[in-house]
Formats: sequence, C-alpha cells, structure tokens
Amino acid sequence: MKQRNITILTDLAMITCIVQRGNGDGIVSAARDAGAQGATIYYARGSGVRERLGMLGVTVEVEKEVVQIIVSTDQLDTVFNTVYLAGNFDTPGMGFMYVVPLSKAATYIPQEVLAKFRQ
Repeated sequence: MKQRNITILTDLAMITCIVQRGNGDGIVSAARDAGAQGATIYYARGSGVRERLGMLGVTVEVEKEVVQIIVSTDQLDTVFNTVYLAGNFDTPGMGFMYVVPLSKAATYIPQEVLAKFRQ
C-alpha cells in the first residue's frame, strides 16, 4: 500500500472580498496579476448599510459575490493593496474586504515543487 503524507502549509492568510454581483472576476484577475495562485467565488445575499447608501443616491444591490483568495503572508500586502484598488473599495457601495490569518492548510503539492523548498 502506498504511504500517504500530508503536506502542511503555514504562514498563510485568506483575503475575503464581498462585492457587487458581476465584479468578482475582475477581483480574481487583479489578484492573479499580483501573484495569487487562484481564488474561489461564490454568491451571497447582503443587507445592512445598503439602506443608508440608498439615501445618498448610491444603488447597492442585494446580490453579492464573495471572493476568497489564499496567499502566503509574504504576498499578503501586495495582493491586498492591488485588489483594493482594482475593486474600487474606496468608493461607497463597492464592497468590503478583510483578511483572516490561517494557522494551517493542506493540499496536493507535486514532489518536484516540494523538493525545491527542502533544499
């Protein structure tokens, strides 16, 4: 029987962006250009500040896209800043983003990639 090993990844963070529906692909593209390996997009419904922003003349839809990006802590600031600017998070009603540190993660990593880090 083949021996199975778990490769534990540490020093990671997850960037989560909550954006208007249709804006997730641009966020993922910007994150990849900044060095992220990929992202996950899923759909959600939001509520809250939307009503107050409506009074300011900003239409904020209930349907949201949630983008999650896992990056190394070395990449975190670069990817975060790039995504913030690409997503126009400095504009009212464009969304919200935050970072959560990850203590441990695991996935398949080819042996030739692992060998580079063991040297």
